[in-house]
Amino acid sequence: MDFLSWMTSIQQRTEAALETALPPADIAPARLHQAMRYSVLGGGKRVRPLLCHAAGSIFGAPGDILDAPATAVELIHAYSLVHDDMPCMDDDDMRRGKSSCHVAYDEATALLVGDALQTLAFQRLAARLAGVSPARQLEMLALLANASGSRGMAGGQAIDLASVGLRLDIGALEFMHIHKTGALIRAAVLLGAHCGEAPPDALERLGHYANRIGLLFQVVDDILDSESSSETLGKTAGKDAAQNKPTYVNILGLRESKAMAGKLRQDAHDALSCFGVAAARLHELADFIVDRTF
Repeated sequence: MDFLSWMTSIQQRTEAALETALPPADIAPARLHQAMRYSVLGGGKRVRPLLCHAAGSIFGAPGDILDAPATAVELIHAYSLVHDDMPCMDDDDMRRGKSSCHVAYDEATALLVGDALQTLAFQRLAARLAGVSPARQLEMLALLANASGSRGMAGGQAIDLASVGLRLDIGALEFMHIHKTGALIRAAVLLGAHCGEAPPDALERLGHYANRIGLLFQVVDDILDSESSSETLGKTAGKDAAQNKPTYVNILGLRESKAMAGKLRQDAHDALSCFGVAAARLHELADFIVDRTF
């Protein structure tokens, strides 16, 4: 199967798994459930589930087992977007080409949507995974919790909010994005590998790959934010610059940011060298992250 066909198949199975995991829209409290489905379904590149499935495939993990961590990490990601868009955070009215959750519904509902999606993610990952040892599954739960909390994504967002108007150096900017963006991307890769009972040395190599990919994703995001339209991105373009937030582009410049993206892509490829052709999908995802237009 070529990469685009594989990517489409994983995106479709992830959409189906999310559809099943989310409460039906007609079950009380119906408005909350409608808003949860509105915020999760029918949009997004599903990069984290793609990474989860690609990493798991190296170690022979079956797709129906990988669906659980792939869904869990995507639910955490969706919750973070709902909260990020709220007026108390980034105050953005547009997400994935439609109104943000707090605009389509209201702020209180959006807050509860994020809370409920976060809880649902752990409920999904806590269900028994056939072929995965209980001890390994506990490690996976701890991994997702660490990646989501104050030492991961939430902490990165706190640093981001505190950095508005500041002139960060490149090291401080990388520290922020290793947490805000990179932690959940790293979790997606390692959760997939855990489903195949990957050995410690393989997890270490995949962790390095994921760290490079996490920074790469943010560098490319900053480049697209400076070059693309809101219609192309599906969210408000130029928002970080308008809010005087530190980005790779305003610290390094556009040319150097693109050079950094190229270096991070090569580092990611190099980290996979020990896996041979089994890691082909992870190689292709590194290229996809660089070459994407939205």
